[in-house]
Amino acid sequence: MADFAKLSEAMGNLEEDEVISILRGVMADGGSEAPQAMEACQKGMDIVGTNFESGDYFVSDLIFAGDLMKQAVEILKDALITGDAGGTKTQMIICTVKDDLHDIGKNIVKAMLEAGGFDVIDLGIDVPPEKIIDEVKKTGVRIVALAGVLTLAIESMKMTVEALKAAGLRDSVKVIIGGAPVTEGYCKIVGADAWTINPQIAVQTCKSWAAEA
Repeated sequence: MADFAKLSEAMGNLEEDEVISILRGVMADGGSEAPQAMEACQKGMDIVGTNFESGDYFVSDLIFAGDLMKQAVEILKDALITGDAGGTKTQMIICTVKDDLHDIGKNIVKAMLEAGGFDVIDLGIDVPPEKIIDEVKKTGVRIVALAGVLTLAIESMKMTVEALKAAGLRDSVKVIIGGAPVTEGYCKIVGADAWTINPQIAVQTCKSWAAEA
């Protein structure tokens, strides 16, 4: 059994070699502990965030942590994603909402979604509602994932859902929101269909929606 406390600590300390070694060990043992390993990595990312807020880490450290987390997803993804990813892929939109420039979490979820068989249209960061509406109209997607790290992102998410309603698209589009400030209460305020701060749950939710289409 892998030492998940050690994995969290290694991720938090940005010890790339140690993180990769533990994760490869998890996969070498069959990958049954991949969900626990991903959870440990997420806890390590929480440590990174705390260190950044305290001034012990800098932007360069956040970028490195994001790259390390993407490596973790790449190693574990085959054991994390279940189901047939073949055939016609479900297209969906993901983006970081207006007034928020963070993309580490978005990129991790995007990688997981693509591993799960989705054709992900990434609109990037600081995306205004009208750009999302235009893309929904152009592509006809039925799933939109909105990300944000800053508290003010909640208002931008709400504006996006309201824009979908105004455009007459809300009933045909499922909206999932995610990011550090997101909670069940904020999900209700925004008017989204689901929320999560866990990439695996995001994929599972979107796959269930795709199956209903």
